[in-house]
Amino acid sequence: MPGPSYPAARAVAPTIEAHFRRYAEDAQRRGVARVPGVADALTIERLIDAAFWASLRREEAYIPRISLAFVSPDATPHPLVLERALPLDPDALVRVSPAVEQAGIHLGVWRQGDQLAVWGTTRAIPSFCVVVEVAGPGLLVVKHHRGEEGGKFINVAVLEGDQVKVIDENASSLPDCPPLIASLLGFASPGSWINSVNVLVELAVSMRSHRRGGSLLVVPDGQSDEWRESILRPIPYAIVPAFTELAQLYREVPDESRRRLWQDALQRSVEAVAGLTAVDGATVISSDYELLAFGAKIARRRGADTVEQVIVTEPIEGGVPVLQHPATLGGTRHLSAAQFVHDQRNAVALIASQDGRFTVFAWSPCEELVHAHRVETLLL
Repeated sequence: MPGPSYPAARAVAPTIEAHFRRYAEDAQRRGVARVPGVADALTIERLIDAAFWASLRREEAYIPRISLAFVSPDATPHPLVLERALPLDPDALVRVSPAVEQAGIHLGVWRQGDQLAVWGTTRAIPSFCVVVEVAGPGLLVVKHHRGEEGGKFINVAVLEGDQVKVIDENASSLPDCPPLIASLLGFASPGSWINSVNVLVELAVSMRSHRRGGSLLVVPDGQSDEWRESILRPIPYAIVPAFTELAQLYREVPDESRRRLWQDALQRSVEAVAGLTAVDGATVISSDYELLAFGAKIARRRGADTVEQVIVTEPIEGGVPVLQHPATLGGTRHLSAAQFVHDQRNAVALIASQDGRFTVFAWSPCEELVHAHRVETLLL
């Protein structure tokens, strides 16, 4: 095989292979999933290389949106198998891209002799198989499935041009890492990926996808109204009584016959709540997912200090914590969220920017500061 035309593919492929081998070994040891054949570094390199160059092409002026899954047709239910497999090259991928641009459809790639070929499409893939997704021109995400139908994938690496970000598996081991970050990272407890649902993760994905920017404040459940001390009153869109559809769906444990209907209902409810975050102001939910208000204006709590700096981290290998003024992260929305968490230290704030950046603000007992977690690499 000639040398790769996308150098980042060769540089990152061995690291990605090592990650997937660890996942597979751990899953087999725990007996939580049947693991397909692990892609070697050369296979991963080829997948990334083909996807990268396809992402820079156009099909009738449209940007290709494709997802390549390294999986045998025998390892997936209801595969759509082509009579003649397609070569794994950018031209072939771009030509077929209009048929597979909808979310949840993957082009299946497997070995044919010493070559890789696209055998067809599939909507269901096994856990831990390598997926390379084109998220935009020159923007790729390497990920694997969590196990549940329709759930968020676990990101392993993000490549954008010559910039490569490998997700740090140890980021969730920090003593004050918020549960949301640990769930997005997905490395701490592989067994929990299978058939698990995390509502905050799905809310974050939906908030980011509407591209209008938004603020979501998660306050402690129970009867306490302490959070209102950091909100201007009257609240334009207070919800009385609290809207509980999402909370009720989350608490429900459906049997297998109703699981698909339950997942669809949960997703619709998540999207409805996430859509409210596009309204100017903040949406407020309790930690058990009851909707309390939207369009709320954040104000500094009486007697509280003004936030002057926050500690900022991104969960990628080689990332270094830095101290910044919260306004430098994105303006007024980020500044007010940092102030809210500073004043309401049991709360968490999720902030989506219009440009796709996403920040989770939480109080750090270890640092005695507001911690801003930059997590857009986990949400792609």
